Amino acid sequence: MHAVMHGDRLRVRITRYDKRGRPEGKVLEILDRKKKPIIGRLLLESGIWLVAPEDKRFGQDILIPKNAIANAVAGQIVSVELTEPPSLYSQPVGRVTEVLGEIDDPGMEIEIAVRKYDVPHAFSPATQAQAAKLPERVRSADLKHRVDLRDVALVTIDGEDARDFDDAVYCEPHKQGRGKTAFSGWRLIVAIADVSHYVKPGEPLDEDAYERATSVYFPRRVIPMLPEKLSNGLCSLNPNEDRLAMVCDMLVNAEGQTHAYQFYPAVINSHARLTYTEVAAVLGNTHGPEAARRKDLVPHLLHLHEVYRALLGERAKRGAVDFETTETQIVCDDNGKIEKIVPRTRNEAHKLIEEAMLAANVCAADFIDGGKHASLFRVHEGPTPEKRTALQAYLRSLGIGLGLSDDPKPGEYQAIAAATKDRPDATQIHSMLLRSMQQAIYTGANAGHFGLAYPAYTHFTSPIRRYPDLLVHRVIKALLANKRYHLDAGKMNVPEPAKRPGRPKPINPALASTENERWEVVGAHCSANERRADEASRDVEAWLKCRYMREHLGEEFSGTVSAVTSFGLFVQLDQLYVEGLIHITELGGEYYRFDEVRQELRGERTGIRYATGARVQVQVSRVDLDGRKIDFRLVRDGEDAPRASSKPPRDKSHQPKEAPTTAVEALEQTRRADRAVKAGGRKAKPAKAPRAPKVVAEAPAAHPVKAARSKARAGAEARTRKRR
Repeated sequence: MHAVMHGDRLRVRITRYDKRGRPEGKVLEILDRKKKPIIGRLLLESGIWLVAPEDKRFGQDILIPKNAIANAVAGQIVSVELTEPPSLYSQPVGRVTEVLGEIDDPGMEIEIAVRKYDVPHAFSPATQAQAAKLPERVRSADLKHRVDLRDVALVTIDGEDARDFDDAVYCEPHKQGRGKTAFSGWRLIVAIADVSHYVKPGEPLDEDAYERATSVYFPRRVIPMLPEKLSNGLCSLNPNEDRLAMVCDMLVNAEGQTHAYQFYPAVINSHARLTYTEVAAVLGNTHGPEAARRKDLVPHLLHLHEVYRALLGERAKRGAVDFETTETQIVCDDNGKIEKIVPRTRNEAHKLIEEAMLAANVCAADFIDGGKHASLFRVHEGPTPEKRTALQAYLRSLGIGLGLSDDPKPGEYQAIAAATKDRPDATQIHSMLLRSMQQAIYTGANAGHFGLAYPAYTHFTSPIRRYPDLLVHRVIKALLANKRYHLDAGKMNVPEPAKRPGRPKPINPALASTENERWEVVGAHCSANERRADEASRDVEAWLKCRYMREHLGEEFSGTVSAVTSFGLFVQLDQLYVEGLIHITELGGEYYRFDEVRQELRGERTGIRYATGARVQVQVSRVDLDGRKIDFRLVRDGEDAPRASSKPPRDKSHQPKEAPTTAVEALEQTRRADRAVKAGGRKAKPAKAPRAPKVVAEAPAAHPVKAARSKARAGAEARTRKRR
């Protein structure tokens, strides 16, 4: 392994399997070396220049010749290009190609992350030139063959910090027909920015968008999928500006079911840019100041809320899984440092827009599926048999009567979530429910969406920041024109994706010959880049939180155990919303055994248990900025902590007079009892009693010679004692 580095492609041979069934092997050949630059900190040790990689997966420092450090100085973050790969007897050698700056420079954590995770962050010159040629606003020629909806009071509803607006909504009551064919409900219009009008297949804009596949969101910065002229300008549904859109026009009945729908290209003019907070205030008080400022839009917002309630009722009937989770938002100052971390709560406006987008996505999937056209679907499969069995064992261990069938449905998950939402360990239970389900992916084969309980689902509503949505728009346009959209061969020029546990081996892009196989390759590429974006965002947030917690070393906070592992407890602080680790060695002087079924640590001697949801008091003891790790020390359990369970001592004389109320108190009482026993033994040692004769099990007869020797030796010892 000394001759290889993270990212190298190898040929290996499996040599054996360990006790847990995991294969072990040896490297036979290095097929391809990673050619991406490596980011790290430049160090000078004993006159030798070297770079310590920021990504700990590399595992080796890189030697830098004196004439290859460029203008960098010791301690700076640099980008390194390898000139000599490692071998069995030598370290890798490289040269500095870019100096990023000091580790404490504002935004340095983002510069590191985009290079560490190979996130494309600079558009090609061809893309920049094409974007510069685009018009500043919609031209009259672009309006041909489009429905004019500029007089419809469509509005955008987004967060306060949003800059790109890719969806606008409108709703009004609708009635038609008489008798049995009568319809009574709402007309719901969801207008989505028509990115496909400007980004054509095979052009530089399309190539860069496909390479990125998604926008990456960091605190205070976004790495967009499209140039800013498109993402924040020409394609963004800014208020009081004419914009091109693809519209999903739906009729929703009183039961929340989509009675009919149609797609068509349109031109719209957003009547207002609203925020979630503002809309929630209007819905909560139609006579308040927010409603007074938007009095012309209040009736439309109330109609949106009505259709949302109907859609929500239909969601409950479907049995879609809905967990209430708390997301956090990092608030930074001008220098990029965290000022505070606040919870991002979902209000009625968030849920309203979410249900409207879900309805449009389902219509898009149904339209494509009905047209028998290949496309990308958003697939979320149910639990694997192994995860289902593990979840059932966990629920039984907690005494929860509800279980899962052999072929579980989303409604079963939702029933468990609803039945346990008021329990003190609800967070732990819902976390285990989420872990048992598989991750959603993009794929060309429709297998339904388990979590949302939809037979077909796709992404249609965010083409500014997601490439799969852009492809779906192209497919819908092709179907409307009675044509077929075919993927170009250039999209097959991507790395072969790695095999994921529980899934079949992915298709080699170079061997994708049929249309369905090409869609599978594109789906795997978009899914991989989505995970890459999430990892880069989490890395930056972890770095910022570590830097933030360095200012709180030694301080005490209350928190909740968020996860339990074999090596300790992860605790989330109540006020700061930061997570850290209490290592198992900090829990006391006894051996703790990890119960995988119950997800808890149990002391073998005292029986004290630590499980998810327990309240604890911790002290910030250590912060590792390079490793993105925060360590806590257990101080005492919180006042609301559940009583720790302990086994009764065998010797009742050593039982404490008062029953312990917390895990730490129970452990301390046990320690006091042990000390009392030891102290009493030292003060008054009892006289030694004569040894009792040993009871020896009957053994076979010894050899005659050996027996004679033993007898003679015993006689000599007896005579010696007699003389003494």
